[in-house]
Amino acid sequence: MVSRRVVVRGRVQGVGFRWATRREAQARGLRGWVRNADDGSVEVLVAGAPDVVDAMVAWLGRGPDGANVEDVVVSDAPDGASADGTFEIRH
Repeated sequence: MVSRRVVVRGRVQGVGFRWATRREAQARGLRGWVRNADDGSVEVLVAGAPDVVDAMVAWLGRGPDGANVEDVVVSDAPDGASADGTFEIRH
């Protein structure tokens, strides 16, 4: 199991990015959370099997329809995902 913190910049707020991220993560069986940041970016913590996390990070680099991802910063993170195996939207 690995955990990654991902910061996504571009036109990523107001386009359903958080909802689509949760849907994608749940479909992949990942744990973690997604939230809007005050600077206009979206922050994601994703935890799961390394190959699945990598695939999710690749998806975040594209985002949902309507988004325009300009930059993605990925870093290792301590596992701050929920213990119950959910992926949540944080406010």
